[in-house]
Amino acid sequence: MISKNKIKYIHSLELKKNRKEDNVFVAEGHKLVGDLLGNFSCKYLAATQEWWNENPSAKADEMAIVTNEELSKASFLKTPQSVLAIFEQDNSPVDLSIIRNSLCLALDDIQDPGNLGTIIRLADWFGIEHIFCSPNTVDVYNPKAIQATMGGIARVKLHYGSLLELITQLDNYPVYGTFLNGDNLYSKDLSPVGLIVMGNEGNGISPEVERLINQRLYIPNYPQNRATSESLNVAIATSIVCAEFRRRIL
Repeated sequence: MISKNKIKYIHSLELKKNRKEDNVFVAEGHKLVGDLLGNFSCKYLAATQEWWNENPSAKADEMAIVTNEELSKASFLKTPQSVLAIFEQDNSPVDLSIIRNSLCLALDDIQDPGNLGTIIRLADWFGIEHIFCSPNTVDVYNPKAIQATMGGIARVKLHYGSLLELITQLDNYPVYGTFLNGDNLYSKDLSPVGLIVMGNEGNGISPEVERLINQRLYIPNYPQNRATSESLNVAIATSIVCAEFRRRIL
């Protein structure tokens, strides 16, 4: 069973300061927890008897057999999904050489956890293994962000820090960004390696970061003389850009 104190503790992890203090995060659901087991150290694992019967080798520092009713009291979801786990956050250091040898994403103050989680899921689909986030980008370990990754967080690593400092170190290296006055994405030469910067939902890429971008891209609407929406959702724009980069090397 899940004690009242454990339920209270799980609910406390909805707040970033509490997750950071204990260096943990919550994940729920058969697929998501299954993807994370083996990739993150599991501190606590609560699941129904049926789930344990299907996953007898699952290990955690603390384990519990619970009912769906008990899970519903601890869950962040409207409909609990048979298993809930607390994992240790990944704080492994990053080697900047990975940027020079692969295609990476950079997120400039993304605020919506659903957008962040979806972008991680997209990165996983397109084989992008590293995402660099500005300090003000929403916490990847937010429960909504974790759920939206659909397990992609098991294979995509996020690194938080100054994008200005990061890009400044990338002399003569392709740094891409999307703008209304950029070059057509579908006709511009694209490198198989580089850093793709995606901006805030409302304000786009910050002026400070924009000055360091040396490859400006534009996603054209169709037909181009037709009145249309002002902009694309950042996750949708990310999917279009990543798909075009990968299409060029297939």
